[in-house]
Amino acid sequence: MRLTQWTDYTLRVLMYCAACDGRAQPVTITEIAQAHDISRSHLTKIVQQLAAQGLLETTRGRGGGMRLMRPAKQINIGAVVRSTETDFDMVECFDAGTNSCRMSEHCGMKGLLARATHAYLAVLDAVTLADLVPPRGETRRAVQALRFMPGLPFAPAV
Repeated sequence: MRLTQWTDYTLRVLMYCAACDGRAQPVTITEIAQAHDISRSHLTKIVQQLAAQGLLETTRGRGGGMRLMRPAKQINIGAVVRSTETDFDMVECFDAGTNSCRMSEHCGMKGLLARATHAYLAVLDAVTLADLVPPRGETRRAVQALRFMPGLPFAPAV
């Protein structure tokens, strides 16, 4: 199973916001774009979607930015992935409308892959955003470590 770039970036935004939770100034799109070398316009669309889902609070203008709307321990990774991924059909036969496989009636692969997908999602359902970021005492060091990563044009505000 492979996540789309949209889901990857969505998780990065949430993780960055969780890692910066509690700091005085909100996280900005520019800050995340520079930290991860991602297009600002692409991140803007993701942030808008996360705000519409009630995961991020956004403020416009000078001094604006975004913050998590609820604690990271209340944001389930399985739910986030389900909201961003559009297709969990691993093979053609998962979709009755497009299935042209002549082995479908006698094939055990479909059931096996369905169980694997279920197990994959069950693992994600057991994880919260808080599980993906360092504990508070270590968060500052983790975010500051971005300063020393090759190719980053800036030092993130902490």
